[in-house]
Amino acid sequence: MVEFPESNVGPKFKGKRVGYFRETAGYRRYAQAYQDGFEQLPPVRETIDVPTSFGVVRAYRFGDGDTTPLVLLPGRQASTPLWAANLPGLMAVRPVITLDLLGEPGLSVQSKRLTDDADQATWLSEALAELESRPVHVLGVSIGGWSAVNLAVRHPERVASLITLDAPFVFGAMTWKMIVISLGSVLPGMPEKWRNSLLSWISGGVSAPQDMPEGRLIASGMKDFAAYLPMTNRISREQLSALAQPYLGIFAGRSIVHNSRKLADRARKLVPGGQFEVWPDASHAINGEYPDEIAARVAKFLGEIGPAED
Repeated sequence: MVEFPESNVGPKFKGKRVGYFRETAGYRRYAQAYQDGFEQLPPVRETIDVPTSFGVVRAYRFGDGDTTPLVLLPGRQASTPLWAANLPGLMAVRPVITLDLLGEPGLSVQSKRLTDDADQATWLSEALAELESRPVHVLGVSIGGWSAVNLAVRHPERVASLITLDAPFVFGAMTWKMIVISLGSVLPGMPEKWRNSLLSWISGGVSAPQDMPEGRLIASGMKDFAAYLPMTNRISREQLSALAQPYLGIFAGRSIVHNSRKLADRARKLVPGGQFEVWPDASHAINGEYPDEIAARVAKFLGEIGPAED
């Protein structure tokens, strides 16, 4: 069973500029979807609520061993249950820590307004410092990939290596189509038919994602949660050129987020020591489409940059 914290629920949080569930019924709907999705995950070794300057961050440990863990950061409107397809393969590589992003739908509870990219990196750095004394390997999908890079450029001491899956705002801006979809996803009055179309895109073309725990989780996050996050800014050329951590970046060839081939070329120029690939048949939902291939590629990458016992 999931240990549910006391979350921000109700209109009393509206003026505080922190993420909250709009009403009790919506929170219950989200909590049930979270529980149903969580039951599809491998056994959790430990559940931790980590205090930070901006709120309490929900984290989970999966797998055994004392090697440097792999930390997973989800995309927008997503949380730990969305890693169901990925956890078994990645746990075979090394221990895994998942976080629910602060200010997004999930079980992290925001208490202070996030005003800029530096704040976004601060809470994540503080959470990781409590969870692990050593630098960790960080894997992020979509906006979680941006969060990983934003952390690395501002708190490099926390990051042993970077892995990003179709991350926006790192090597280029988003397409107009993605901007429209992103704006639409946060409209509380969006017709259900339109919301399901967005869910189908997020879920890699599944025809009825609302019938799956993952789809219900994202649908409830869109409908029932109000986020007050700062504008996401593109990582600068200077910041990217200064990255010293080993970096594996995978772009989805069918992504509507950006021109993947163009961005991969730019990434190779800005971070010449990195490894950047385009998977031609992948969509922006790459982590759910290619879990086994991602686990194998992560294992190869981490094996190349350091010993297994690190």
